[in-house]
Parts: sequence; structure tokens; C-alpha cells
Amino acid sequence: MTKQTWTATVSAVLFVVLAAVIALVPVPYVTWSPGGTHDLLASEGEAITISGAKTYPTTGELLMTTVAVTSPDATLSLPELLFSYWLPSREVLPRSAVYKVGEDASDITADETQLMTTSQSDAIVAGLRQAGITVTAWPMVSSVTTSGPSNEILKPGDLIQAVDDVITTSISDVQAAVAKHHVGDAVRLKVVRDGEVLRPTVTTRATTANPKAPILGIGLTTGYTYKPTVTFAIDPAVGGSSAGLMFALAITDKLSETDLTANRVIAGTGTIDADGTVGAIGGVQEKIAAAARDGAGIFLLPKDNCEDVGQVPAGIRLVPVETISGAIQALGALESPGSAGEVAACS
Repeated sequence: MTKQTWTATVSAVLFVVLAAVIALVPVPYVTWSPGGTHDLLASEGEAITISGAKTYPTTGELLMTTVAVTSPDATLSLPELLFSYWLPSREVLPRSAVYKVGEDASDITADETQLMTTSQSDAIVAGLRQAGITVTAWPMVSSVTTSGPSNEILKPGDLIQAVDDVITTSISDVQAAVAKHHVGDAVRLKVVRDGEVLRPTVTTRATTANPKAPILGIGLTTGYTYKPTVTFAIDPAVGGSSAGLMFALAITDKLSETDLTANRVIAGTGTIDADGTVGAIGGVQEKIAAAARDGAGIFLLPKDNCEDVGQVPAGIRLVPVETISGAIQALGALESPGSAGEVAACS
């Protein structure tokens, strides 16, 4: 073998090895692309079921949109990164911008599942309120300190409806009632747990920081009671909070005589608070592309996401909203050519 042939052979082998390394070594990025859409009003395999209240037929589709993202336990190679970068309706993002550094896949999945659960809970409250159904707010136990006085007496999810026989309708009511006691006093509570009324007693303790301040050793948030039962049948692989707006609209549509969809295919995205406020989300461009692909003519999005929108596919109208009531008003106005022009657009 000549020197030139040997050099060429070694160079070829090194090139193949280098190419293999480049192709196999993961890069710290993930991709976002248009995911699936799910009709929340579909009659077959109902995504949302309501019992305990009168429901009404619907005629259109409400599409929940999703983003297909590199899973937390998967990696991306450089060729895959470059390929994704040049494809339309895709984003390439640093992994740290999507997943918390140091969290393993199971933790990330658990976080996403919890966000979905919270989103559904808030959507139920917002949807029921929009449909005119009474919803009552109560202070709710969010956490119980293991070494605290309420351990094994109270549980997360307990609704505190009274302290010492005085009705409590807010977190501040509970805090004020406990503060009237001395350290070591017994505090009588009225609690609702899984629909059952309980009357536990908790003996207050002090904290190291303030020996004179009585505490129950619990965290509080706001919970709700209402008569209808709302259940979800959403693919457990779908997580996050960005479907809140569409959940709330679907609940409202099912409980209202007015047909919100009116034979239209409406898609959208946005978080929802219990008071009906719509919040910004990620991956809006990919969700718009998914909605257009699946035949939607209207896309509802948080107003704050307008600045994230690039090229809009033909045949779909973007409608920015800030509240669920604003979304419903916009859908009503879009039914009539005379008022459709008055509906706001991303500018």
C-alpha cells in the first residue's frame, strides 16, 4: 500500500468515526412541533362528561391543541437538530428552557400531570360560573406539616368551612380565627372531606420564630364546592396547563342553551384561572399550525401571545382573548358578518 493510499484510508476512517460521533452524541436542545388536536365536544369517547346538571346539545368542534416536544427521557442528535431547525412550524429550544435542570423524567412527568389536574379544576370552576351555576369558595388545606399539630388530623384537600362554629369563607378568616387563640388551645373545625362533614379538633403549637403565635401547621389555598360532577377523559400522556381555556369553554357550551360553536371548528389554547382569566402559554405557533392542519377556522389565543405569532396559515382567524367571557363574546360576534369585523385581532 502506497503512502498516499494509506493516508486516504486513514482519513476516510477518521471521517466516518467523526461523523458517527457527531450523529450519536446528544446535544442540549429539544424540538417543538405541531402535535395532535382533540375535539372536546366529540360524542364518541367524550373528553368531558357532566352529571348533576342539565346539558344541551352542541353542533361544532372545540379543538384542544398540543405541541409535540422531545420527551424528557429522550435526546436529540446534531443531525436531528439541524433537520428540525429547517422544517416549518418547528422550534429548536435549549433543553434548560423547557425542562428544569436536575429534574429526572419521572419528576417532570409528575409536574406536568399536576399542572393538568390544576388546570382542569380551575376550568371547571370558570366554566360553571360562566354557565350561571353556583360555585362557593372555601379555604382549603394545601399541605400539612409532618411534625405539626394537624398531622394525621387534617389532609390536603380538606375544605375548612368553620372555625369554632364561625363560618370561614376565606383564608384570612381561618388565619384570624386561629390568631385569637393562645398556644396550646384547642381549635374546633368544621371540615368537608370527599363530601363528608368532619368536626376535628386541633391543639395549636408555637413556632421557634414566634413562641407566642399559635399555629395549626397547615398551608392554605382556595377550594370550591358545586353541585355538578365534571369528569375528564384526556390522554394521560398530555400534560401541562395550556388547555384550560378550551376545557372551560367546552364545559360552558355543554351547560348553556346557546350553542357556542354553532357548526364551526374552533381551536385554541391558554391557561385559565378560576376567575376566568386567560394566561399566556408556550408553543403557540405550533398549535396554530396544528389547528389549521385539522380544519379549524378560528383560533383563540391569549392576548399576551400575539407577540409570539409569526406567519399565520391561510384560512384561520386568530382571536386574542383575556377572559373566558371575552372569548364567548368574540365567538358570538363572529357568527354574524356584520359584527365579525369588530372582533379584535393580533396586531
